[in-house]
Amino acid sequence: MAITIQPINQTSNKELRRYVKFGIDMYKGNDCFVPPLIFDEIDTLNPDKNPAFEFCEAQSFMAYKDSKPVGRITAIINNVVNERTAEKTLRFGFLDFIDDAEVVDALFETAENWGRQRGMTSMVGPMGFSDLDHEGMLTDGFDELGTMATIYNYSYYPAHMQRMGFEKDAEWVEYQMTIPDAVPDKYLRIADIVQKKYNLRVLKFNNRKLLKEKYGQALFDLINEAYDELYGYSPLSQKQIDHYIGMYLGILRLDCVCVIVDGDDRLVGVGISLPSLSRALQKGKGRLFPWGWWHLIKALKSKNDIVDLMLIAVKPEYQNKGVNALLFADLLPTYIKNGYKWAESNPELEGNASVQLQWQYFERRQHRRRQAFRKKI
Repeated sequence: MAITIQPINQTSNKELRRYVKFGIDMYKGNDCFVPPLIFDEIDTLNPDKNPAFEFCEAQSFMAYKDSKPVGRITAIINNVVNERTAEKTLRFGFLDFIDDAEVVDALFETAENWGRQRGMTSMVGPMGFSDLDHEGMLTDGFDELGTMATIYNYSYYPAHMQRMGFEKDAEWVEYQMTIPDAVPDKYLRIADIVQKKYNLRVLKFNNRKLLKEKYGQALFDLINEAYDELYGYSPLSQKQIDHYIGMYLGILRLDCVCVIVDGDDRLVGVGISLPSLSRALQKGKGRLFPWGWWHLIKALKSKNDIVDLMLIAVKPEYQNKGVNALLFADLLPTYIKNGYKWAESNPELEGNASVQLQWQYFERRQHRRRQAFRKKI
């Protein structure tokens, strides 16, 4: 049967919804897949809604076989990253396909041609517009429940990447830590030393508006500083920062947030975690209405066994000086009080030994692994 590839009208909510829904329907009945919020994915792919289009170009494509949708891919050119790296790299993301070589080849050929027409010479992914989008293809841990911050895909995906000549460009690992009954003494000692040595303070907030007003901008400025040297990092623009302040800071569970400042109240480090929303998102099937919102609120406020470590950022001059111990000395009592049994690290670059050292005092297991793949086009 003939395979056809159709570009998506990226300002059409109807077409974008069909595109996003395909990526959810592919995993119907799979207990490990965590669907994204449909409206959030639509806004990410719409140039009128996503401020990353200020410096990115993108085009989404759907594959059809016998008039039935069988695959999707989004081709992205991040001009800021390409300028920073002096490369002409095409990113691919939002990738899903049935286990059919003809379908996969047709999708990638279309995306590659789109990139070549714009001067691109290599292709890498899965990656999004920026680091706040999902990245990395799952290569191990297909029987593990995903998180809201990660991509889930079937085990045949990486086999197709290798078949097409893609090679590993980066690798991430993920850990599940057991929450201890008490804060490890080593953490308490390090936290006390660091706090006194550098005149640091832990701040807690009970008002989201105050957190946004006082440290919203500083938080994302810190992310830009702390993550600047990481693989493929795309610095957040001011428009993106304004967008994410409104989008994310309003849903935080404040007792699971730790803010560390110096003697002049300047932000030094932050730890943001959330009770796992994986099961709630599964129940809502990507929808907020009619009952998706209720499942999310319940997961945030009610008993939950798992806490997701969404973001840990420390100012570069304070990295590897024990500030992470101060973060967890504050957060662990909250985790214990709330009855969390496990913490999900979410993806960490395999070679980032300093980040992985922060888990050394926890009982843990490395349970998922993912890769970015690259090839010349």
